[in-house]
Amino acid sequence: MDATQLILEPLVTEKSTAQQSDRNTYSFRVHDSASKPDIKAAIEKLYNVKVVDVRTLVRKGKPRRTKSGWTKKSDYKRAIVKLHEDSKIELF
Repeated sequence: MDATQLILEPLVTEKSTAQQSDRNTYSFRVHDSASKPDIKAAIEKLYNVKVVDVRTLVRKGKPRRTKSGWTKKSDYKRAIVKLHEDSKIELF
């Protein structure tokens, strides 16, 4: 699988923005079948940085009320990537 197909989008939240400056970690939404070594290689290739650690988790979709009843948003896999202290990613 290509690196652009593995890394779907960066997650920009209040917590992830704070972690970028404090801990040099970045959050990404990744493909469901992506493994930690795949994610590390894709981030290093796309952003030309040195990755130290990768943590992954699967976020469960939240229930939503619709006109016809209740439904659930889809689950997604999230990767939290810690970079080397000399590396930095400019998302904006």
